[in-house]
Amino acid sequence: MLKRPLLSALGCAGVCALVSFPLAASDETLDQAVQGVEAQQRQSAIQAQIDEADEQTREALEELRELERETRALQAANASTSARLAEEAERQQRLESALDTLSDTRAALPVIEQDMTEQLVTFIENDLPFLRDERLARVQDSQAAGSAERIEQLLEAWRVELDYGRSIDHWRGRLAQEGQNPREVEYLRVGRIGFYYLTPDGREGAVWDLESGQWQALDERERREVRNALRIADEQRTPELLYLPLSITAEQESQS
Repeated sequence: MLKRPLLSALGCAGVCALVSFPLAASDETLDQAVQGVEAQQRQSAIQAQIDEADEQTREALEELRELERETRALQAANASTSARLAEEAERQQRLESALDTLSDTRAALPVIEQDMTEQLVTFIENDLPFLRDERLARVQDSQAAGSAERIEQLLEAWRVELDYGRSIDHWRGRLAQEGQNPREVEYLRVGRIGFYYLTPDGREGAVWDLESGQWQALDERERREVRNALRIADEQRTPELLYLPLSITAEQESQS
């Protein structure tokens, strides 16, 4: 009977120990859970910081690329502007040089005009006498213009004279000879090497001789060749080889 209380006391201690052990284990698990949550929160915060840093880095890289594009565009624009400025500087230099010589050029214009006029008049007077009045009038008409315009007209007159040497032409006109009444004839010009006329009936014709300054009569065969040349000039006959006396000699042609 005396042992029951002791057993009872031991039983209570054992029960109490068994009860307190699970309580201690629960506290430790709770602490671990709390620590896990805190670790996750810290990890989330770190990841958020990393994500924010990545976004800032991407924005910085994009801004850098944009700056590089703008820099290249500015460099290209500067290169183009530099080229234009160089061209403009060169143009301004040419203008300055032209202005420096303008007064000298203006002073020389009257002399140039006079020389061109005299040379052209002399050339026409010494050339075959075809359309002489018309050609001299072309020179005289230019004298009513201003300096620059007059020189341009004189140059145009020279171009017309040069064209005469590369063409064949014919026209009707009046022939005035000493001791004879003026009469209607058909003129033929072959470049500047042959100048002829033929009467409408074809019975009379002549070639201008530059050396003597007179008309030289043509025989029947030569008049026939002139008629053929007139048809060719009038596009009534296909071009062919003609046998005609010339108005100038080989020596005169080399000097013209």
